[in-house]
Amino acid sequence: MLAGNQYCKTVNSPQTNLRHNVDVANRVKELEARLEQTELQLRLFQKISRFMSRDMSLPEALSAVVSLVVEFMHCDSCLVYLLDGDALVLCASNDPRGGGVGRVSLKLDEGLTGWVARERRLLAISREAFKDPRFKYFKDLPQDTFEAFLSAPVLCRNKVVGVINVQHRQPHSHTGGELEVISTVGEQVGSMLMLARLAASGIDLTHHAELALSAR
Repeated sequence: MLAGNQYCKTVNSPQTNLRHNVDVANRVKELEARLEQTELQLRLFQKISRFMSRDMSLPEALSAVVSLVVEFMHCDSCLVYLLDGDALVLCASNDPRGGGVGRVSLKLDEGLTGWVARERRLLAISREAFKDPRFKYFKDLPQDTFEAFLSAPVLCRNKVVGVINVQHRQPHSHTGGELEVISTVGEQVGSMLMLARLAASGIDLTHHAELALSAR
């Protein structure tokens, strides 16, 4: 027997055990939700990457991309603008009626889209995007009345060649995952554009090894 020492055994109450179990269950659910979202992101990127290896025209590929983005992000609009000289021209829309494709264009100093291209930066506005001082209204775009706006530059060899926009009719707080997705899709669209230009110039018909080694 050890004199002067006291032993205390802590017994958790049923309420404490219940709270602990609830906390553990919530953490598991959170991890499962994150894992599921990561898997969905990977699936999206894989589908877009496959467009690059298929015999698809650029308009077909862009149309498929905006449809996938709308499905993944549960948004109401996805638009892709590509650079034509010093203007950004609307080249793809999830609007089945065309939504101004080929008709809407803006300069690099016009609108939220022009700001994204000019600054090479992401832009996320959760509500009342149409009240932003950089905003410019286009009558051919009903999306200009939507609340939330998310935009990323389309990059090709570290150069801005366009912009991709995602919009929600109602206010929407964009997550870090959504910012990552739209940035990556912008890079993939830039790669699509480069492949389309290579195919148009006939480079894809040369010997592949010769194409790689000629850079040396």
